[in-house]
Amino acid sequence: MIAQDAEGLVRLYEAGDPPLFLMRGESFIYAKVPPGTRVLYPRPPLPGFANLRAEAERALDNPVGMDPLRAYLKPGMKVTIAFDDISLSLPKMRAPDCRQVVIELLLERLAAAGVDDIHLVVAVCLHRHMHDWEIKEMLGRRIFNAHWPKGTLYNYDAEDPEGNIVLGHTEHGEIVEIQKRAATSDLLIYVNLNLVALNGGHKSVGVGLATYRCIRPNHNCDTQMHSRSFNDPPRSRMHQVIDRIGRYVEKHVKVFHIEMTVNTDTFPGYLGYMQTQETTWSWFDKVSARVTQSFLQCTPLALNRQIFFANKAPYGVTSVQAGEAEAVHKLTLQHLYKQQLIQVEGQCDILIVPIPYVMPYSVHSVMNPILVYAMGLGYMFNFYKGKPLVKEGGSIIFLHPLENKFDPVHHPSYSDLFDKLQITRDPHEVDRRWADALAKDERYIRLYRFHNGYHGFHPVSMWNWGAHGMKHCGQVIIVNPRSPEAAQRMGWETAPTLDDAIAQARSKQGASASITVIHSPPIAMWEVT
Repeated sequence: MIAQDAEGLVRLYEAGDPPLFLMRGESFIYAKVPPGTRVLYPRPPLPGFANLRAEAERALDNPVGMDPLRAYLKPGMKVTIAFDDISLSLPKMRAPDCRQVVIELLLERLAAAGVDDIHLVVAVCLHRHMHDWEIKEMLGRRIFNAHWPKGTLYNYDAEDPEGNIVLGHTEHGEIVEIQKRAATSDLLIYVNLNLVALNGGHKSVGVGLATYRCIRPNHNCDTQMHSRSFNDPPRSRMHQVIDRIGRYVEKHVKVFHIEMTVNTDTFPGYLGYMQTQETTWSWFDKVSARVTQSFLQCTPLALNRQIFFANKAPYGVTSVQAGEAEAVHKLTLQHLYKQQLIQVEGQCDILIVPIPYVMPYSVHSVMNPILVYAMGLGYMFNFYKGKPLVKEGGSIIFLHPLENKFDPVHHPSYSDLFDKLQITRDPHEVDRRWADALAKDERYIRLYRFHNGYHGFHPVSMWNWGAHGMKHCGQVIIVNPRSPEAAQRMGWETAPTLDDAIAQARSKQGASASITVIHSPPIAMWEVT
């Protein structure tokens, strides 16, 4: 392949090149693409810290925009530590999770300062509540055993009528309603793992600890449609609304933010070839890839998911910054873009996108059709700054098995909304008709609060998440889905093979249409000029 940039991350596929090894959900395919196809590779992992605890101590003692943490600690004070849920990182980080390292350090400092009124809160917003064993895995046995049994470690409950408080309204009239414990603490500390640019900043508290009424203005269809993109916060209307909420919160609550970024070291060593370019593979890599691909073709997708979920990412932490929300997040974005952002010249007519086996809301469950839609047209499409990789009206081809299956515990309201898409799939109508109805459904509220189900509104928010991508693309094709009916319900075309999908796209875009392949995972972002 011919390199098109100095780093060799943007390449043109040639006739004699080896096939691309692309993820397709819970399996892989080998793909020969037309000569001249542009292949975009993620940047190799930047070095991670050798001593994360030492870097975290440095950040706490030298924050940006605030005094050192120790200046705020006093005996007898009330402190809440909130942290991200299981939607980050993907795949899950090899133990110890960086949040465990930082929270252990925080608890030591709080104890030394005589602070014993401490709550640890998983900032789930409207996500499913984490299972106890998942929290233990994330934070480690010591923290879990010290706090879970006595009720000082728990999932945030956005539907607890006594557990939330209205602080007021923004200058645009958006209600600011967050967890009462956090709002009434002398100090709220938020520990964030920033896997991608859309997370962190004011979104941590302004969404993670907020109620449905509070997030509705930033997760409705109109706001999502005008976020260009989610990973370019200054051009994201969603982030503009969230920032107003977050700034209002911080007028009333002392918040100390800690944000961390990680590199792209996504797979354990024995699967390391999955994050390298095929032309660099050793004979051992080639054999390993062939064996892996053949094995996963012969086993059920459910078993394949369990195999993938069992593999933990050896991510290295590349930055830790602490202090005031906006000053911290500015540094976080710089570190994220240093690892993930790659310059690309020009949009394409046809974009080929592998969809991996997991997305933020399918951990330990199946990726149902709405989540496939959100992952493809929401997350993967939105990994850009400036302009999308595919031109307006272009064709996008997804690689994923797309089953018409729903996890009955985690995603009960998803199957309900998917049935309703037979009436209309127009995102504005979906949002108007069913957002409040599903959000206020007593059954879904009960399943959210007590049975690890996603909130009733969550599937609507995911349909909104993909709205801009769906409107932007003139054609969406998925290759060889298990459920063509599910694809049809979402407004997608199907093709039996990637070659057939390319032919379908060329029939719409023209025989000389330009093609780009995103070779992901690991995560990358594209700045299109």
